[in-house]
Amino acid sequence: MPRLVLYPGSLLDIETEVIVNAANSSLMGGGGVDGAIQYAAGPALKEACRPLAPCPPGELRVTEGFGLAPRLIFHTVGPIWHGGQNGEADILANCYRNCLTELSNRGLRRIVFPAISTGAYGYPPAQAAHIAVTICARHPAARDADIVFAVIDPQNRAAIAAALNAVR
Repeated sequence: MPRLVLYPGSLLDIETEVIVNAANSSLMGGGGVDGAIQYAAGPALKEACRPLAPCPPGELRVTEGFGLAPRLIFHTVGPIWHGGQNGEADILANCYRNCLTELSNRGLRRIVFPAISTGAYGYPPAQAAHIAVTICARHPAARDADIVFAVIDPQNRAAIAAALNAVR
């Protein structure tokens, strides 16, 4: 069973092997988590991302952490919310599945996720949290992993906390 933890702060503050970037398809930075990671990692991250783009929603690209070393960065693109009838849940679930599979394939055991797609992409926090926690609790690659959900804003933090309580 994975160890699932809620951290009420920035994913940049946690000792880990992998941080997950809620990126956009261009991988060239943006606001929110993506902007914070790009800024902290430095300009070399943008150069490393350039040949990896585009990254379609639900998929994953991996870079080193540069200024965040020794961490790796798993860049994943969540879905833009269009009411929930356009495959958004499957795309969001794939973001988490692909990150956990990559973690396992690399023999790593500690990963930190933000709340993917709940910012500018408009995914409802409670629905996104349910998907995130359910996938992370049940994914075979997560069996021996330490999984941290680092969430700054109160609405997403409450949603993740409720989802964690529901799977325990």
